[in-house]
Amino acid sequence: MTTERTPGVFTLEQLESTPGYKMKEIEKRNKPYVLIECVEDIPCDPCETSCPTKAISVGDSIINLPAVDLDKCTGCGTCVVVCPGLAVFVVNPDVGGGDASLMIPYEYLPAPKVGSEVPATDRLGETVCMASVLKVAQPQKNNRTLAVTIKFPKQYINDVRGIDFRKIV
Repeated sequence: MTTERTPGVFTLEQLESTPGYKMKEIEKRNKPYVLIECVEDIPCDPCETSCPTKAISVGDSIINLPAVDLDKCTGCGTCVVVCPGLAVFVVNPDVGGGDASLMIPYEYLPAPKVGSEVPATDRLGETVCMASVLKVAQPQKNNRTLAVTIKFPKQYINDVRGIDFRKIV
């Protein structure tokens, strides 16, 4: 990820200072957990209200940044598709073979197909590496946003945050 500041894109240091970004803890636990890249104090709480295990909390003021309790999180991904800012992900730091996976919100057509190879992108939309599509889910409750899970080399776990929709066939 670039170190110079791009409007609307936050540095890793900024993300690590938020209560929802716990990548270092997630990597140590080695199983899927929610990762929230929300840095804006705006009135929003769908991640909290959708979480079936109460692992995400915004608190009394709806403008608080969401916090994550990894002891309660099951990595179910319910929160991924409800975030209007597309700032919630589920990361699994080890799916075997030196790979990680990431569940991302996806709002483009066509939808990627399971088993296809897609360009994995960073927060700026730049290609980081190639990824395999592991799963495409369309939750009934929020049927306009897909939850797409991709697998990619673990070394890019802090960089990959999407796929290049322009290259989906």
